[in-house]
Amino acid sequence: MIKKIALALLLIFAIMQFFRPAKNTSATVAVANIATKYNTPANVQAVLKKACNDCHSNNTFYPWYAEVQPVGWWLNHHVDEGKGELNLDDFMNYNLRKQYHKLEEITEQVKTGEMPLDSYTWTHKDAILTIEEKALLTSWSESIRTQMQQQYPMDSLIRKKN
Repeated sequence: MIKKIALALLLIFAIMQFFRPAKNTSATVAVANIATKYNTPANVQAVLKKACNDCHSNNTFYPWYAEVQPVGWWLNHHVDEGKGELNLDDFMNYNLRKQYHKLEEITEQVKTGEMPLDSYTWTHKDAILTIEEKALLTSWSESIRTQMQQQYPMDSLIRKKN
């Protein structure tokens, strides 16, 4: 009986390998990337690449274990969720209020340590942000918000507080 159950589970696992999610990769440069409009220095780009882009862009670097299902499905789900919250490659397609709010969320979530997710940094130790990298990202996002406030009427970006 145990042999039959083990064989059935092995067969199910083998069949699962034929059902793979689409990869989040793009061969083209994103024309709506945040860096197309806002200054994104090389040191900021490097931090975004190591800690953010896998889940928040159209180009994910997949580790070897992403080829094993159901792990690949789980990773795909995380990437879809991340891009649903913020896609740096689609940033310029957001309306101004959403851009402003997403920059505010970047600052808040980096400062509080919510991002990058613990589940990501467990397997990507290099994505753990140093104090200096957190300061770099937050000052970068704040500087863009300040630039937006100067360029556009304030009430078009943030809701009036009553």
